[in-house]
Amino acid sequence: MTRSNGRGLDEKERERAAEVLVRLKEAYPNARYYLNFRTPLELLVATILSAQARDERVNAVTETLFKKYKTAQDYANAPLEQLEEDIRQINFYRNKAKAIQGACKILVEQYDGQVPDAMEELVKLPGIGRKTANAILTNAFGKVEGVVVDTHVIRVSRRLGFTREKDPDKIERALMALLPKEEWKRVPWLMKEHGRAVCTPKNPKCGECVINELCPQVGV
Repeated sequence: MTRSNGRGLDEKERERAAEVLVRLKEAYPNARYYLNFRTPLELLVATILSAQARDERVNAVTETLFKKYKTAQDYANAPLEQLEEDIRQINFYRNKAKAIQGACKILVEQYDGQVPDAMEELVKLPGIGRKTANAILTNAFGKVEGVVVDTHVIRVSRRLGFTREKDPDKIERALMALLPKEEWKRVPWLMKEHGRAVCTPKNPKCGECVINELCPQVGV
């Protein structure tokens, strides 16, 4: 008989999740955060740009963008049309330019140009939801308060049977309940690598998967 914990998860399920992580770590030892940045402001801008956009494209655009715009004041004062042109290669660049400028104006007016390091403050900024706030807190400030849930995390965690939820916030809560906090930071990196290489949206390579016998392959 498996032991039940206070959240309704049995020990056997936790052990399966732990073994999944062990194997993913072995398969992707160099997994790391996927957006390039040097400062919290750069990460804030990059995460806004990254919505429904490929990381490689975002990193290519920000390589030039970050040389031109170095402070929140720079973004806040820029002609919107120019900022749009500077990020034109990114999906939904007009909306994202407005979000970046709007967020940076708030940073200048309310936070002395600095990015706040609190979830409740970050999610008030244009273009920043819980996913992006988690990414900023975890990777820029070393404050792990949750799990970054992107499309790869949603797909892989559902196929693994870690959750039946579709809403990202509910998926995050399920993963936080299932996995120890010390794994929350690395889980999205591992699932993203695995989701790109093996557990792809269409035609996943289950025969090549290192966690094949641990996976119920829900929805595959």
